[in-house]
Amino acid sequence: MSPRVPRTRSGKGAGMPAPNAGTGASRKRAGKAAQKHSPESSLDTSRQLGDAAARGAAPEAPRRGSALRPSRAGRTSPRPARPPVVIIGAGRLGGALGLALNATGWPVRMHSRAEEGRLRAEALGLKTATPEDLRRARLVLLCVPDAEVPRVAEELATTLPRSVAFVHTAGALSLDALGPPRGRALGSFHPLCAVSSARDSLAGHTAAISTRSRALRDVLRHMAVDVGLDTLEVPEGHRAAYHAGAVMSAGLMVALADAAVAALGAAGIDPKDALRALLPLMRSALRGMEARGLAGGLTGPIVRGDAGVVAAHLAALPDDVAPIYRLLSRRALKLASERLRPESRAALEQRLR
Repeated sequence: MSPRVPRTRSGKGAGMPAPNAGTGASRKRAGKAAQKHSPESSLDTSRQLGDAAARGAAPEAPRRGSALRPSRAGRTSPRPARPPVVIIGAGRLGGALGLALNATGWPVRMHSRAEEGRLRAEALGLKTATPEDLRRARLVLLCVPDAEVPRVAEELATTLPRSVAFVHTAGALSLDALGPPRGRALGSFHPLCAVSSARDSLAGHTAAISTRSRALRDVLRHMAVDVGLDTLEVPEGHRAAYHAGAVMSAGLMVALADAAVAALGAAGIDPKDALRALLPLMRSALRGMEARGLAGGLTGPIVRGDAGVVAAHLAALPDDVAPIYRLLSRRALKLASERLRPESRAALEQRLR
């Protein structure tokens, strides 16, 4: 799904003079300064991070100063900057981010090349982006499938000025997926939330962010705070390990629940009844971890040192579930090791080989 984006006269932000450009020699100096544009400064101007109404909805209004700069009276503006945002992709995550940002006063628009995506955005009550919205955006969030990120970013880079920051929402991808910076601020913003519907709330979760631009980092943190997310910064060289952990705690937890339902199925329990019984149990385990940490929240035969029960479990489980049980029990044994007597630990190790 490739977004249609309008072409400007130049990919370098033509027709967008600096706010304080003068005449004669001062104008030439301003022009030279603009040529030294860098990712670190691409968002750090009043032209780019000032009040949205002064730039977008009411372009005829007088410009206001940047919320990141002191006012003329020398005081810092009490209103943080909320730059115009365009979300590419109106799927579950794109819709959830759009709703959350819109509810907190961010000037956000949705862009989708497919008619289906535009209809989804309208059904959520979100405004779709016009060509002018794309040109005026200061932040583009790519909520597209991971494999589409490089292609979409490449197309956008040929049509949008460098003042527009590109941010993907893919947990496993580094910033390299967005292409060479070439003076553009690049970042990633990955909500650690299992979003199964665009109407899911993101509040109370964490967003993993990454960027080399200090100004963009401030904007992404501000966005996270407004949406109700904590932030976690992920080193660029370890994105795969980070994302694997995230997948294990969400998608693979669902797979683990499926294995548990299969275990109850071996006892003749209907899958629907099994899931209804197991979900509260899983929630109680999460509450225990939240209150007492990983080792403190551990329960079951491993932490009790009951090798006989573990042996009975392994004998009763279906062939495709027993290896999962054995592997996770070895991990649990490491967590519980300090709480077990040496003989109990040795007996469990023997059973779990």
